[in-house]
Amino acid sequence: MDVTISYAEGMKTEATYEEIIQKVCAEVSKVYGLSEEEELSVLLCDNAYIHQLNKTYRGIDRPTDVLSFALNEGAEDDGEAESHLLGDLIISLERTAEQAKEYGHPFERELAYLTVHGCLHILGYDHMTDEDKKEMRQEEEFVLGNLGYVREDAPYNE
Repeated sequence: MDVTISYAEGMKTEATYEEIIQKVCAEVSKVYGLSEEEELSVLLCDNAYIHQLNKTYRGIDRPTDVLSFALNEGAEDDGEAESHLLGDLIISLERTAEQAKEYGHPFERELAYLTVHGCLHILGYDHMTDEDKKEMRQEEEFVLGNLGYVREDAPYNE
């Protein structure tokens, strides 16, 4: 999977963040059989930026941790050029830090979790029902476990 990582205006670039995101996306690609031609865009931002997007696109007036926009969601595949474009992930680094502290684990683990969570949304997973939520959480923990991001108390498996 070809992953392009960019930063919202005013955000500091950080090679460590990019390495984590690339590593997670490579594992998602491997686990779900995606080709090298698949493309994903990741934007790293702060709470103010993602808050505005959350309000505009979801009608929710607060910051969130990750937003996923699948390019071909609900659309039929109508062209070879578009078939490789998966979509966009937007991750708030500020919210990532807040949640890492809240859950008592490293920032890196939370960033890995949000990346896999967003990727799974792009691939069509959701957590609207209890059954869907359980399946998505198992998939997340499987990918994270493959990368060594394991939690004994597994707070996402509720």
